[in-house]
Amino acid sequence: MTKPIARSGSRRNRRIASRKHGRRIPKGLIHVQASFHNTIVTVTDVRGRVVSWSSAGTSGFRGTRRGTPFAAETAARNAIQTVVHQGMQRAEVMIKGPGLGRDAALQSIRRSGIRLHFVRDVTPMSHNGCRPPKKRRV
Repeated sequence: MTKPIARSGSRRNRRIASRKHGRRIPKGLIHVQASFHNTIVTVTDVRGRVVSWSSAGTSGFRGTRRGTPFAAETAARNAIQTVVHQGMQRAEVMIKGPGLGRDAALQSIRRSGIRLHFVRDVTPMSHNGCRPPKKRRV
């Protein structure tokens, strides 16, 4: 029976250093996903690594109040608050979904003091849609 070869450069062997100071992030992306029942705001750096995120549910709203514009505004404010302290000055905003929190989250982002490079709607639109179910025979 052969012994397995130990990998010297595996990820498990590497020691994870604690970050006492946050990274300085001058530019980033803000993704707003607004559904009818919740709004999720994710802030990433330019490479796509998540720096901060928040949702209407984690902001303390439950039930039908999660889908309201006020809950989306609060979620956006919570997500952006941490990255403003890390030095974010410019951002690009990607908005996805048909929910009520789209405009409220965008207004909250504009009021935060971050300069917006552009705002893009990335809602997926089906060109032909799914195949319909077969006709019912009685």
